[in-house]
Amino acid sequence: MRPDAPDRALTSTAHPLPDALAAAPAPSRRLRVLHVASGGFSGATQVALDLTVGGQAQHDALLVLRLKRRTPAARVQALREQGVPFELLPGWSHAATVWALRSLCQRWKPDVVVGHGFPEHLLARWGARFASVPHAVQVEHNMRERYTAFKRWQVRQLMPHTDVFVGVSDAVAGVLRGTGLPAERVRTIWNGTNLAAFADSEAHPYAQREPAILMGARFGAQKDQETLIASLVPLRQRHGLAPKLRLAGGGSERHRERAQAMVEGLGLQDQVEFLGHRSDMPALLMRHQVAALSTHWEGLPLSLAEAMAAGCAVVGSDVAAVRETLGDGRWGVLAGAGEPVKWADALAMVLKDPGGAAVRAEKARHHARTELSRERMVRDYGALFEALVNGAPQT
Repeated sequence: MRPDAPDRALTSTAHPLPDALAAAPAPSRRLRVLHVASGGFSGATQVALDLTVGGQAQHDALLVLRLKRRTPAARVQALREQGVPFELLPGWSHAATVWALRSLCQRWKPDVVVGHGFPEHLLARWGARFASVPHAVQVEHNMRERYTAFKRWQVRQLMPHTDVFVGVSDAVAGVLRGTGLPAERVRTIWNGTNLAAFADSEAHPYAQREPAILMGARFGAQKDQETLIASLVPLRQRHGLAPKLRLAGGGSERHRERAQAMVEGLGLQDQVEFLGHRSDMPALLMRHQVAALSTHWEGLPLSLAEAMAAGCAVVGSDVAAVRETLGDGRWGVLAGAGEPVKWADALAMVLKDPGGAAVRAEKARHHARTELSRERMVRDYGALFEALVNGAPQT
């Protein structure tokens, strides 16, 4: 395993535990839940953050982030300014993370430790086990993770000490069962996200938006901006359409540069824009008619939930979790993963029928608000935590 090097500037600025959280627990204290996630601010980190903030009404919650070389100082500072209760743990070695987490658990005394994403859910459960935390939960956020032989050994060792294995979609839960985890302890809790920024999306009528395509996703091996870029050629040749394509997101510089080289090679510089990381994604989405997610695999894509809540017509790659999110095509159009011509046909269907696209977008907006919201997710996890602590059977 290649250890993550610590960011010395961040290590010295760990957010102290508020007095109310650090104090010795009273006999009648509320339930305490500790969420562990990557300091890389992935989708799993966002879910852990939303559960920490949203769960405060039901229980005391603390977010723990494992420092990585690319942990963005600005994001950490934003958490501090927002008053989010969080701790930064060393990430230069997995052993250091586990030891620090053990000490934190002994100090804060959580009832439940929740590990979000790989390998954080392994480290979280080791720390919880060594600190004798009563309950541990694994949350798997993706369809594909690199489980080495040593990590598979850890999974087996931690299995008896894990109450519930959560998949963030039915597709991910199916993968968990397929690895041999006890089926009776595997359950689905759909990811949700904070949709408050899209509360006035109806004030941006579909017909008044730009008929352009927006994809908001980081650049990396999982995402597939290149197929979306390549689809613009048959979209023009077969359908006579040349919409603007805007790609928003940070991530791997190498993958972004490869996408930029592809744009130049196809002569699409006037049609494709690279926006970089954007903090105004809600406003950006609500200015576009079409939101796209071209990807190789997903757990449950929060970017689609946001696009749906924004009132966009959504086109996504026909892979398991995207298909599930879009209800097999009820709330969006599915396009063949990695197939530029099929993507061109799907985009043309949306762009050439704005009336039909607007109707589908409205249905998608309602679905996102009811089933993909942070509030629904917080309630589901809160019910799980209460059931664990109170000894109720898991169904």
